[in-house]
Amino acid sequence: MEPVIVAEHLSKRFILRHNRDGELKVRFLGLFHAHKRERREEFWALRDVSATIGHGEAVGVVGRNGSGKSTLLKLIAGLHRPTGGRLLVPRAARIGTMIELGVGFHGQLTGQENVYLNTSIHGLTRAETDAIYPAIVAYSGLEHFMDVPLKNYSSGMHMRLGFAIAAHLDPDILLIDEVFAVGDAEFQRQCMRTVAEFRGRGKTIFFVSHSPEAVRLICRRVLVLEHGELLFDGNVDEGLDFYARLLADPASSSHAATAHA
Repeated sequence: MEPVIVAEHLSKRFILRHNRDGELKVRFLGLFHAHKRERREEFWALRDVSATIGHGEAVGVVGRNGSGKSTLLKLIAGLHRPTGGRLLVPRAARIGTMIELGVGFHGQLTGQENVYLNTSIHGLTRAETDAIYPAIVAYSGLEHFMDVPLKNYSSGMHMRLGFAIAAHLDPDILLIDEVFAVGDAEFQRQCMRTVAEFRGRGKTIFFVSHSPEAVRLICRRVLVLEHGELLFDGNVDEGLDFYARLLADPASSSHAATAHA
């Protein structure tokens, strides 16, 4: 199977700034009072993650909050740069992203203007967007709200528009991060049907979810992350069982991870 995404010892570090304050008075007081000073802390969102994803694979990424799932997707999308290691993605690959509300959108612009803004970010010309715009609007079900500023959209409406755009970009790689937690049940089913269709067409899918049922429905492979480290990479059922044990007993699952590796 032809590799599409290759992560080699991939790591990402963030610097967390505590007690940060821009006021000169507070910064001056910090010279004399330790509790007033800014404190910096290293946070490793990913540590030494290696995996190769083949063309057409549907991969689920599971783990607790803060385990590095969203960071991994943002690295693949090019929203972050690695601190260490390498991440290889074909230069010509079109990546459709549903990572978080707000990425690629502007609250002051209308729904229609945001469609053209978002598609331009993904490299589409205005003529190409003109061709798919009616389908995006129909898919989203927001026909009566396209002239309304996005700041007035609910989170569900925002997600509808974002997924409608991603679905019509015809991406080679589709990155999805917990978007099905927002929106009504019917639209969630519509999204699931679209993702299943992409999988049937041989698209590469990265799917972050806390729903084992959704992961089983879409994916054939699972990555389990914990504290930024990759503990499991393999079969869906085995991976979800491993994750369930991790939630129940972190210590014993860490030993199991070492044995699995």
